[in-house]
Amino acid sequence: MSNAAANHKPGIIKRIFKGFLYLFVASLMYVVVCRFIMPPITITQIGGLVDGYGLKRDYVSWDEISPNVKLAAIASEDQLFPDHEGFDWKAIEKSIDDKPKRKRKKRPKGSAASTISQQTAKNVFLWQGSGYMRYVRKAPEFFYTEAIELVWGKKRIMEVYLNVIEMGPGIFGIEAASQAYFNKSAKNLSRAEAAMIIACLPNPKKFTVKPMSRRVSWRYPQIVKQMSNLDGDPDVAELIR
Repeated sequence: MSNAAANHKPGIIKRIFKGFLYLFVASLMYVVVCRFIMPPITITQIGGLVDGYGLKRDYVSWDEISPNVKLAAIASEDQLFPDHEGFDWKAIEKSIDDKPKRKRKKRPKGSAASTISQQTAKNVFLWQGSGYMRYVRKAPEFFYTEAIELVWGKKRIMEVYLNVIEMGPGIFGIEAASQAYFNKSAKNLSRAEAAMIIACLPNPKKFTVKPMSRRVSWRYPQIVKQMSNLDGDPDVAELIR
């Protein structure tokens, strides 16, 4: 190897390292920015536009979202949300320990151990998808989940989550969903209405609210029941008010 080639190789490595460093710093800055403003756009929202579903959204503040919606999200998606620090380690361990040979009903995608914090990190900073891309996403998902838990806090995570997740084909956020399905503001949703919307997760294109799919009609009464079970939890009550 010539001296010129030997000198060139460390230069490439240095530039790659600097590139990763700049991306890391930019990511941290974006996390801080999103603590105060809603994400201008997400990869999932761009995907909806590209696929021809359009982009219906209307970001609203914490006080413009009914406590019923917040309670429904916790009851359905992450009942330990007020208590964990981003990850439900017991659920993760259980999903790992489950024997592949055991015959059991298949859980919906993301329901085994994906917390609201993880879902928010994925929706705001990363991408959807399964297969090998899901495994590629794991490391940055861990980083962003820990970052928003540290920088945002629980209420901000929930506020962003309910504003950015897809709740119907091209419908993003609880306000757009509330207007599309019930012709009312998100702050006026009843328990049943909130549960119906949350029941469309994790596949709102398949599990439709209107017309109501079989999955949503079966799932939303269960969510309402779980909401009633959580009524006496002081941590939940403090978070959703």
